[in-house]
Amino acid sequence: MKIERKTCVLYERECIDCGECDICDLNPLKICDNCGKCLEIHDDAIIKIDKIITENEDE
Repeated sequence: MKIERKTCVLYERECIDCGECDICDLNPLKICDNCGKCLEIHDDAIIKIDKIITENEDE
């Protein structure tokens, strides 16, 4: 059984679950809630897709 390692999205290393990637870019005292203000997105809603699951993934 192979253990899949996550890659850090901020640095060139393996993820160590430090949580730095979850911190808001505009307010370092806040956890990011995907509001989009740092990206200057002014839509009414923002959707974050973590994973796409299909019924026939093996095929």
